[in-house]
Amino acid sequence: MGKLDQRVAIVTGGGTGIGRNIAMEFAKEGAEVVISSRNMAKLEKVVEEIKALGGHSLAIATDVSVAEQVRSMVKQTVDKFGRIDILVNNAGILHSATLLEMTEQDWDEVLDINLKGVFLCTQAVARYMMEQKYGKIINIASIAGRGGGLDSWANYCVSKAGVIQLTKSSAFELAPYGINVNAIAPGTIPTDIDKRDKTPEQFRQFVEQRKTVAVLGRIGDTQDIANLALFLASDDSSFICGETIAIDGGRTDRM
Repeated sequence: MGKLDQRVAIVTGGGTGIGRNIAMEFAKEGAEVVISSRNMAKLEKVVEEIKALGGHSLAIATDVSVAEQVRSMVKQTVDKFGRIDILVNNAGILHSATLLEMTEQDWDEVLDINLKGVFLCTQAVARYMMEQKYGKIINIASIAGRGGGLDSWANYCVSKAGVIQLTKSSAFELAPYGINVNAIAPGTIPTDIDKRDKTPEQFRQFVEQRKTVAVLGRIGDTQDIANLALFLASDDSSFICGETIAIDGGRTDRM
C-alpha cells in the first residue's frame, strides 16, 4: 500500500529537477501523475520513467501563465483520471539582473510564471477539489521570498514572497472545503537554474559557499524536497494548513 494510492496529482514543471523528483516519488507511492511544462520532450522522458515503475502518467505541454492552457491541462486531467487530489505548483524560472539592468520583460516573465501561474493553477484545480471536499495544494516557494534579499534576483524574490502570501490566502479560503494549502521554501538545491551561466569552477564555489551558511554543513538535493512534498500530499499532514516550511539545512543567514 502506497501513501498516495488512488490519488491523482498534477505537478507543474515536472520535466526536470525538483518537479521530476516529486512526480517520481508520488508515482512510487501509488499516485497517478500528470506532469506539465513547456518542454514536451523532457516530460515524455519522465512519463516513460514512471511507466517503468508500473505507474500511470500523462504529459501535458502547458504554459502556466496562460489561463486557457491551464484550464485545458486541468480538464484533460479530469477527463483522463476522473478527479484531482493533489496539485504541486512547481513551475518556475529565473532571469537575474540588477535593478538598473533588469528589463520590463525580465520582470514580467518571472512574475507571470512564478506567481501568476500559481494563482491560475490553484484557481482552476480548486473548483474540482471544492466539489470533492478534499485536496492538497503544495506551492514551491523559496527562502528567497522570506526576508533578506539576493543580489540581482529582485524579480525572483518578489515572486516567491508572493507565493508565500498566496499560500496563506488560499488556505484561508479553501480550508472549509477540506483542502490543505501549504508551501515549501527550499534553500540551495542545485538545479539547471543554478548551473546556468556558471563555469564548473564557479558552480563548485557557489556550492561551497552555500554549505558554510547551513548548520548542517551541506546543501540539499531534489530528493529532500520530494520527501517533504510527499508528506504534505499525504494524509499524514492533515492538520497542517497555510504553512510555509523551510527546507534549507538550517540557513544561519535566514533564521
